[in-house]
Amino acid sequence: MHGKYSAAVESGRRLLLRAAGAAPLLAWSHALAVESDPLPVPQGTPRERAVRVYNEGVKVLLERRHAEAQKLFEQALALDEKFAEAHNNLAYSVRMQGAQHFERALRHYNRAIELKPALAQAYMYRGVLFTQMGDMAKARADHARLLGMDRDLAARLALAIDKAVASPDDRSGIAGQYE
Repeated sequence: MHGKYSAAVESGRRLLLRAAGAAPLLAWSHALAVESDPLPVPQGTPRERAVRVYNEGVKVLLERRHAEAQKLFEQALALDEKFAEAHNNLAYSVRMQGAQHFERALRHYNRAIELKPALAQAYMYRGVLFTQMGDMAKARADHARLLGMDRDLAARLALAIDKAVASPDDRSGIAGQYE
């Protein structure tokens, strides 16, 4: 999202969150929505059901119900294995469930990028995962790639890398900052 569109979306999110009494969730909501926006449902196509299930997963993910979102993204992928956004959000869902899931998350981020090399969110969140795993070289490589794709996401990843480098023994908070 860039320019006037991005500003309009952010302004709308702020108004909705204030109306709901959820101003403290603003930063979390914006970061998550960058990755997890629902997709338009293609009517009358084989992918229609997969997108509907995916969109339900996004809704659940926004509620921070990661295990339930994981199941929905897995269902979407069972319907359409080549659904890059579902791989990306499945990776995010399992990553948020703890370090024991990092390798699985990495496989799904990689698959999302393989299927849709222009999916900037996958590079951003894979870069965050690399920082959590302590692989700063790979995190920086994703950052370099993002610079040519989405400078806002590149800036967020740079911040995560900087925080991880500054506190190499405490990477537990990195994921929470990029929910």
